[in-house]
Amino acid sequence: MNDKFYSLPEDKQRRIINGGFQVFSQNSYKKSPMQEIADSAGISKSLLFHYFQNKKELYLFLWERACVITMEYLSKHGCYEPTDLFEMMERGMRAKVEMMRRYPSIAAFTIKAFYERDEQISKEIQKSYRKYFGMKAQDALMRVNPDDFIPGLEIGRMYREMYLASEGYLWEIFQGGGILDAEKLEKDFSEMLVFWKSIYLRKGEAEK
Repeated sequence: MNDKFYSLPEDKQRRIINGGFQVFSQNSYKKSPMQEIADSAGISKSLLFHYFQNKKELYLFLWERACVITMEYLSKHGCYEPTDLFEMMERGMRAKVEMMRRYPSIAAFTIKAFYERDEQISKEIQKSYRKYFGMKAQDALMRVNPDDFIPGLEIGRMYREMYLASEGYLWEIFQGGGILDAEKLEKDFSEMLVFWKSIYLRKGEAEK
């Protein structure tokens, strides 16, 4: 735990976290200047180095914070409680919308970090991702009723395809330099869910 950082008032912590999310989400790890993060957070560069020894420490700290924050919001919305896969996804979407209102660049940062290939950090990112999200998703899929879906459907593969489509939607916005609008995300994702239900659910289940 970074005691020096956590001794700061909560609003200052959040400014530094959001500043890091913003800068790292717009650039690769190597091309993200600490000075720019300090400027975004409204503090001096020397003070930023007082809380974090180097850029790698800050980056991995922000990744861990992003994971913890995401899990807190997913838990708050009960995302892993239903046995209905689409209800899980809908709750997850609502959790992320609420989260992004407090941390506007967190989604862009996590996607950028997940695909970061810098050897200094990539292995640690992937290991941490599996710890936080891998087992949760597997447990949730095991509780889904296969009879709700069209015969012969591979549920794991279907979930993977929907997950990649969702990530691709976000990635396209971020790569284009766009700012993610939480309300538009909610609207677009709801439409995607309706479409996926019409394809994958048995007739009758999709109309519920």
